[in-house]
Amino acid sequence: MSVTERTREIGLRKALGATNKDISTQFILEAVILTAIGGTIGIILGGTLSFIAAVILSKFANLDWSFAFPLNAAFLGLGVSALVGLVFGIYPARQAAKKSPIEALRYE
Repeated sequence: MSVTERTREIGLRKALGATNKDISTQFILEAVILTAIGGTIGIILGGTLSFIAAVILSKFANLDWSFAFPLNAAFLGLGVSALVGLVFGIYPARQAAKKSPIEALRYE
């Protein structure tokens, strides 16, 4: 969800004593977790589709095609997706942390 959709939640958390660091941490963690989950799904789909392609090419096209799944590439993909979440989560997290609790609670 975007920061504007959660303005009332941010205001309520700040009114109850959450610091700017707490709000920023929440938004950054959510962004990193969501992109890491997306990266994991992408790795699983990519590995599955490449395995299916290797089987089809070796059986039906009579090619000596083998399947290889390098774990270092999978971890690199997962790391890159988490890094993207971190990079693109910092700005919304800062915007959320800057909101005044009074103004945020008034937001409709």
